[in-house]
Amino acid sequence: MTSDVKEIFSSDSPPAPAALAAKVRTLAPSMTRSMQLVAEAVAGDPAGCSALTVTGLAERTGTSEATVVRTARLLGYPGYRDLRLALAGLAAHQESGRAPAVTADIAVDDPIADVVAKLAYDEQQTLADTAAGLDTVQLGAAVAAAAAARRIDIYGVGASSLVGQDLAQKLLRIGLIAHAHMDPHLAVTNAVQLRSGDVAIAITHSGSTGDVIEPLRVAFDRGATTIAITGRPDGPVSQYADHVLTTSTARESELRPAAMSSRTSQLLVVDCLFIGVAQRTYETAAPALAASYEALAHRHTPRTR
Repeated sequence: MTSDVKEIFSSDSPPAPAALAAKVRTLAPSMTRSMQLVAEAVAGDPAGCSALTVTGLAERTGTSEATVVRTARLLGYPGYRDLRLALAGLAAHQESGRAPAVTADIAVDDPIADVVAKLAYDEQQTLADTAAGLDTVQLGAAVAAAAAARRIDIYGVGASSLVGQDLAQKLLRIGLIAHAHMDPHLAVTNAVQLRSGDVAIAITHSGSTGDVIEPLRVAFDRGATTIAITGRPDGPVSQYADHVLTTSTARESELRPAAMSSRTSQLLVVDCLFIGVAQRTYETAAPALAASYEALAHRHTPRTR
């Protein structure tokens, strides 16, 4: 798949209004500064911007009409008129009685109850953003490939490796051959053995982790179907991915590194992938899962003294 952001996010119909804020957060890092100004304005004040003409929004953001139109198209809308309609819908949704936004910034002296509330809110927002921005066509294609795969290799380092292990053990329990590779050398040597009919999955929030990109490139060159789970769909990993599944862009803070938010969104994506595969392979997946439960049952039975 090309790494061009427009192609990755293109679809037959404009995104729903609720997905707009999530798309702005995901795509902002890849935008020019002038386009970021437009995107931040429409996400921050949808009601006010929906009342502006293309000229008015350009003046408000100190950009040009062409920049406004390009930003609208990058966000997935055919033109500015469609973006205005989405903004009006988003504004109406926000004014329908939804609770005011809670800041997720955690201070060093925050009471633990506030920490819990802020983290819970941010986790919910991360999941909502990921769900809104996830391309279900790409997800469906990834599910189909994984369900039919002879073998599935998963690459990830750091926090992403933990997500990879989670996916691998789930797939193993429904009878599929899946392995998560944390060691970059082993990842590459295993990728060399892949071929058409196999699947390779790279998990990298930044989209530029070399230790993850390299085995995916090798798998791609060997003819395996490749999948990237990333928060940067315009990153280098996408050029070696047949299918790209986008996660929410993490909101970092001093006490909350990117790995925390990215892990939450990655887990949602791999859970969606797993459930889709389990549905497609239900006749074999259900007995395999039952057998795994039975094999482990004695380990959960209290021992008598």
